[in-house]
Amino acid sequence: MSTIPWQDRPADSNEVIWRYSNNPIIDRYAIPSSNSIFNSAVVPFGDGFAGVFRCDNKAVQMNIFAGFSKNGIDWDINHEPIVMQSGNTEMIESAYKYDPRVVFIEDRYWITWCNGYNGPTIGIGYTFDFKEFFQCENAFLPFNRNGVLFPQKINGKYAMLSRPSDNGHTPFGDIWISYSPDMKYWGEHRCVMKPTPFEDSAWQCTKVGAGPIPILTDEGWLMLYHGVINTCNGFRYAMGAAILDENAPDQVKYRTQPYLLGPAEIYEQVGDVGNVVFPCAALHSIEEDKLAVYYGAADTVVAMAFGKLSEVIQFTKDNSL
Repeated sequence: MSTIPWQDRPADSNEVIWRYSNNPIIDRYAIPSSNSIFNSAVVPFGDGFAGVFRCDNKAVQMNIFAGFSKNGIDWDINHEPIVMQSGNTEMIESAYKYDPRVVFIEDRYWITWCNGYNGPTIGIGYTFDFKEFFQCENAFLPFNRNGVLFPQKINGKYAMLSRPSDNGHTPFGDIWISYSPDMKYWGEHRCVMKPTPFEDSAWQCTKVGAGPIPILTDEGWLMLYHGVINTCNGFRYAMGAAILDENAPDQVKYRTQPYLLGPAEIYEQVGDVGNVVFPCAALHSIEEDKLAVYYGAADTVVAMAFGKLSEVIQFTKDNSL
């Protein structure tokens, strides 16, 4: 297992989640064609790490690219987008791909992303080596975003979080869970979590969506998520945490009232879409009590933040709605 990237909490900080001092780790122009690189996914792979990166080109066409790193911080991203082959379907049409997540389940790495097929829906694919990729049936009808798989079967079925939406800049959004016996047919849809009333926790009162792959802990599934408030300056995205029941993850045990990380640094406040912290991946070590979060900043660059797993869990319990 690769050692996850880490930086100790600054001496003058008491934050539960703290930023990497050399953020952003991936610049918007990291490959020749890119206008921006953000909202990307990372997993341990071999003696290092592999990732699937959202790279919008200078025509602002959205696609996903594979990348590799020895340390999880310095990345070599392919200059050409991923080309899909047929997986469990011949229908691999895609007008665009963005906001990927990646998880290893059983014998392969599964990728989910927002897939353009008559509007945004959840695309699914897999790879064994991050060189050849196979696209499967879309999970749901349009419109949907933020498809996030659990890293293991729950009660014998694959499980995925998602956020049903509309065809535009959705002014609403709940987190749902769905189940599948085979990664092709999805059902048993259940609502997990809704936005909060404004007066209870305004940072997440407009919409919420799942972030990185959930992490199984002694308390249940730790789910990092984004919450949104619609301000006079537009949407503002921040990161919170929830703990879901291990065997019935549509049941929320705890959910943070305050956010864990909100847009405050210049690279989070200023970019193609300002005031955005959007987590898409998290590496963790239960033994070392470490959590390393990758997030898109201002829809422009990739940044990192760190925390102690035990502290994030305790903070979520102590500051729950």
